[in-house]
Amino acid sequence: MRRSFTVALERYGYRVEAAADGLTGLERFRDGDTGEDPDRVGDGDGDGDGDGDKSFDLLILDVMLPGLDGIGLCRRVRESSLVPILMMSARGDGLDIVAGLEAGADDYVVKPVDTYVLVARIRSLLRRATYAPSAAAPGRGAGEEAATASEGHLLVFGDLTLDTGGLEVFVSGSPVALTPTELKLLLEFAAHPGVVLERHTLLRNVWDYGWDGDSRVVDLCVQRLRRKLGRDRIETVRGFGYKLRR
Repeated sequence: MRRSFTVALERYGYRVEAAADGLTGLERFRDGDTGEDPDRVGDGDGDGDGDGDKSFDLLILDVMLPGLDGIGLCRRVRESSLVPILMMSARGDGLDIVAGLEAGADDYVVKPVDTYVLVARIRSLLRRATYAPSAAAPGRGAGEEAATASEGHLLVFGDLTLDTGGLEVFVSGSPVALTPTELKLLLEFAAHPGVVLERHTLLRNVWDYGWDGDSRVVDLCVQRLRRKLGRDRIETVRGFGYKLRR
């Protein structure tokens, strides 16, 4: 199956480098985490060698990797990189899925998975990594208190500043590093400040999921944003969804 995934992805035009265990995968990632190489995918479950420039646009990590498992590998990668990560679980175990998303994975698939589904998730993650939002700031009604300010590409929500042109985020003037998925989720909230966004809306607009998407990916990504931006910035509206406080 490992070899079949590699061959299938290569047929779709991706360059794949595989590692048979987590420690080898981490070593290869660290060796190649420089430069640019479009459409290069690192597969943390396999046995193959790539050639040329070894920078990675996306990692696919199997939860059940020997040595250092996929969840541990995800944590190690997140110590130094915001590269998109797709977690793969053979069991669909809820604990594995939650642990992977909490470790910093952007999305997950459950094996066995059809190649076209896997490629769709890869494409979705790569789109988020190259996302270019509109420069337009959210509007305010007449007489509404100016809790949100806009100056060009700059949006300000209290101590949170979002540069939608440079795709940079600051809290109290200090830069905050966000993964592509975290950034796109924040941009979705910023486009609708004070408006409650339901989970299925966020799944559709951020993760490109339909109605069958798992809302846990939303909840856990919101948790990660809260840790980075402050717990009170994104409010839970029980039974409905989330909203960005002005």
